[in-house]
Amino acid sequence: MQPEPANRVAVYRRTIAASTARIWENVLDWEHLPHLHRTSFSGIALLQQSKEGWQAQVQQTSARKTSLVDVRLERPQRRYFTRTLDGVGAGSEILTKLNPAGKDRTEIEVQFFVPNVPSELKAKVAEAYIRLYAQLWSEDEAMMVHRQGVLDRRRSPDANVGAPLRLGTLAEIRQRLPLTVSFCRRRFRVAEVENELMAHPVECPHWGGPLDEAPIEDGQVVCPWHGYRFSVRSGKSCDGRQLQLGPAPRVRIDAATGSVDLLSDSVD
Repeated sequence: MQPEPANRVAVYRRTIAASTARIWENVLDWEHLPHLHRTSFSGIALLQQSKEGWQAQVQQTSARKTSLVDVRLERPQRRYFTRTLDGVGAGSEILTKLNPAGKDRTEIEVQFFVPNVPSELKAKVAEAYIRLYAQLWSEDEAMMVHRQGVLDRRRSPDANVGAPLRLGTLAEIRQRLPLTVSFCRRRFRVAEVENELMAHPVECPHWGGPLDEAPIEDGQVVCPWHGYRFSVRSGKSCDGRQLQLGPAPRVRIDAATGSVDLLSDSVD
């Protein structure tokens, strides 16, 4: 039995409900840190990236201080290293090992190496790292599970144009807004923007992030995963990225009865 490395303060293990493909994708996704993990990180400035990893200045939410973080993948060994090169936590190293455990399941082991931790503080430092990574992995797991579902649905045949969907009267609908509905085998959210009812897809075109619970501000919806912003009215990007929301059904209100319908003529 090998002795435990002197600077290893903790080991964290759990089974994640995601494939290694989703995890590798997630590890390389530096962009989600200040959005999905907004309670832990408030900003990130990318310095370099490749298929083998990335390096960035990462700002912590609580301390409002930055760290120079370097992430390197070793895919053949099913592991990756997260090293803090400068700033808060400089000299620390986190080794994450992946072990496929069936379809959409991966066992992970995370080892935390922190230099110069006094013996009397080791338990406290270990608790802090494990608590943080339990939260980060739970947030990541929810995103990966959702994304896998989006990818699986996209492989299904496209829906045929169908009959109008009756939602109710305008008075009834306004009591329920925003309202998420299934139509043409897709999901849309109906909301009132500038006194006009309109619908938009609930999947972000970037990674399929959930837009059904994202707030609408100034006619724009913001993806909670990566902060991508879109106009609800036009579907166009509001932040300069070359993406656009998918087609949405048209909302029709019968002037005589006040009945509200969704029409599929604008859904591809």
